[in-house]
Amino acid sequence: MCVLAGLVCACTLAYSQDDVQKATAEAAAALSRIPEAEQEEEQPRYWTSSSQFDLGMSNTSLWNWAAGGYNTLAANGGLDAKADYAKDLLSWKNRLQLQYGFFWSADKKNLMQKSNDVIYLESRLAFKTANSSKWNYTASFDFRSQFSNSYDTYTLDEATQTWSGTLKSGFLSPAYTNIALGMEWTPTDWFNVNIAPLTGGFTICTIDELKKNYGMKLIEVGLDPAVGSNYRDALFQFGAQIKMNFKTSVNDVFTYETQLVLFTDYLDKPFRHNRVNWDNKFSWQVAKYLKLSLNTWLIYDPIVLIDGIQRVQFKESFTINFTYTIANRK
Repeated sequence: MCVLAGLVCACTLAYSQDDVQKATAEAAAALSRIPEAEQEEEQPRYWTSSSQFDLGMSNTSLWNWAAGGYNTLAANGGLDAKADYAKDLLSWKNRLQLQYGFFWSADKKNLMQKSNDVIYLESRLAFKTANSSKWNYTASFDFRSQFSNSYDTYTLDEATQTWSGTLKSGFLSPAYTNIALGMEWTPTDWFNVNIAPLTGGFTICTIDELKKNYGMKLIEVGLDPAVGSNYRDALFQFGAQIKMNFKTSVNDVFTYETQLVLFTDYLDKPFRHNRVNWDNKFSWQVAKYLKLSLNTWLIYDPIVLIDGIQRVQFKESFTINFTYTIANRK
């Protein structure tokens, strides 16, 4: 009996072990068939954007100062905003630059003069010729103007204690807008050349007394050229444009950026009367929120008359600014 009982127990134990092993194997097989949890992939972002705001101020106060001078207050501000899109072979770059500065003097009967005034918008749509190509088909748009009136040779009206001067420019007087079709060569991230043999645009001037100085044409032949209202508000130009951009930086502290734009009008002395715009921007990030900037602008436009003749225009601005980037997202 004891032997029989032992055999029964041994068989039962062996059977139980077989069941456990079988169940374990089946569970392992079932687990192996369960798909791994899919990791949530980060959605691609095709837009990058940044927006930088600059603000600078200076003040000069004199009290019994033997060498003389004026009590003045100066201020300037600027915005440089970018929004770029890139997906596969397509890219779209947009940039808006705004700058405005003035200085005011109580000693000059509250005379306020403008020191800087820029509106510049660029937009460029590009399509690569191939994945590894450095060439793009491009369509671009740009707009230049200023916010407010500029004067020269100020005079004071003693009766009203108000200042007046010779008007030089104003909002949309002048303004330049272009649409260009062509190709762009981008050998590196810091340099590109855009060649647009089909470029059409308008030079705009809406202030009657400035229209002749900015090359506007008479509405009809025979009208008195001394009367500003006899001129059109805009001049259409169609020609070719070359735009070159270069930008370099050292440790994100010192930055140099330049843009050269050359335009010739097929409709008026092509390749002889050429318009030139050359902008340069030097900046040095002294501290996290403090930046030194030196900007220069050179313009030559054969249809613009200064004191009755064609001249090269040049402007320089050096500022110490508080700088804050309000958005930088990728």
